[in-house]
Amino acid sequence: MSEPQLIPVFIPPLVSLLLHAERAKGSPLTEREVLDIRNKGVCMMMSLEHAKELAKKRGYDDLNPERVWVEWQHARVQIGENRDG
Repeated sequence: MSEPQLIPVFIPPLVSLLLHAERAKGSPLTEREVLDIRNKGVCMMMSLEHAKELAKKRGYDDLNPERVWVEWQHARVQIGENRDG
């Protein structure tokens, strides 16, 4: 039997950490700030199956920590659009 694939799951989700930090700052985060927040975030290793279940219960997928800067740029636009209307 093979071992399950484990992935890092941030608690709280990366998108929440970044949204909170950007709102507190009052302006867009820089790439360095995004990476620092990711690097200091608390995460736990979880099987891919359990991580997918968690995302389903939460109602959204979190950002991929390996692509956090690019994915954050897209997420912040979507969040802004959802707030506006």
